[in-house]
Amino acid sequence: MRVTRSGQTATVAEIVSMDGPMPEARCGDAITLRLSKEIDASRGDVISLSQSPLETTDQFEATLVWMNEEPGLIGRSYDIKLATQWASASITGIKHRVDINTLNHEASKQLSLNDISLCTLAISKPMVFDSYQHSKTLGSFILVDRISNATVAAGMITHSLRRAQNVHAQALSITRADREKLNGHKGKVIWFTGLSGSGKSTLANALEVELHARGHRTYILDGDNVRQGLNKDLGFTDADRVENIRRIAEVAKLMMDAGLIVMTAFISPFRRERQMARELIGEENFIEVYVSTPLEVCEQRDVKGLYKKARSGQLPNLSGIGSPYEPPEQTSLAINITDADLEISIQKLLIIMTENENSKRT
Repeated sequence: MRVTRSGQTATVAEIVSMDGPMPEARCGDAITLRLSKEIDASRGDVISLSQSPLETTDQFEATLVWMNEEPGLIGRSYDIKLATQWASASITGIKHRVDINTLNHEASKQLSLNDISLCTLAISKPMVFDSYQHSKTLGSFILVDRISNATVAAGMITHSLRRAQNVHAQALSITRADREKLNGHKGKVIWFTGLSGSGKSTLANALEVELHARGHRTYILDGDNVRQGLNKDLGFTDADRVENIRRIAEVAKLMMDAGLIVMTAFISPFRRERQMARELIGEENFIEVYVSTPLEVCEQRDVKGLYKKARSGQLPNLSGIGSPYEPPEQTSLAINITDADLEISIQKLLIIMTENENSKRT
């Protein structure tokens, strides 16, 4: 037999059930395998005959049946269960949806309740798979909402994507630890979230000034600035907001790997995407700061005139008005700019960063 994940092989020395040893096992039997030698196998691993190895993939095409009233969005993270395996997954593309009455293929940018769509997905680690045509067990899966734990979709794999086998991680001589040693401090991400006009950019800028004065290497990823370049192709629909934050999380992770202290100032209205960023960057490297300035104060300031446009119907997707903003349920620090002096807020942030650094060392 072969453990697909590790590639290690062994011979089955004995099959044991609740009633004792047995000469053979059939489908549905609950058994324990005693092997001829000790190998690396853990919960969720898939085994096969050694002469019939199974394939793994981290990107594939599948037909999805959407089962949730909340739409499925490109770039949003879900949990995937494929046979005994669990991982994180995101929809990377929607090729088309199928009209169940005519069977015609229609363009679609999101998945709605009862939609049947052909999609591409990416998963966080290679999983053992097969096409649904060849194996119902290894070719079918479910997607689970990471917040509610509800099953949102069922899927059937058509095939692995070729690029999954053509892209490989490249080992580099200089590591993140080397860069951090040169910089004299650890890389990390301070993620500011809050409504437009809450003071995210003001806080991030003041913190960077203080850190720069202390000799730290920093960079601010600001929502408006990033949308003028990297994300200039994105609008403000829910799907575009999800993709906006996914790209920022990836860029922030790269900059952190360079040993920088990265501050992100984005509304980032959805808890799911903030959780995705936290998991991608790493809990120990991620400090979430909720700038909790109330909506009425943000609207009174209206420094960019966005709220006026939203109230007049010219801007339908402004967070807090025409589009939801989901406040963090738990966060490293919440700051209300109307109640807190800027200098005091910066000192609180510095304390949080110090505590974070100390917890990493212990």
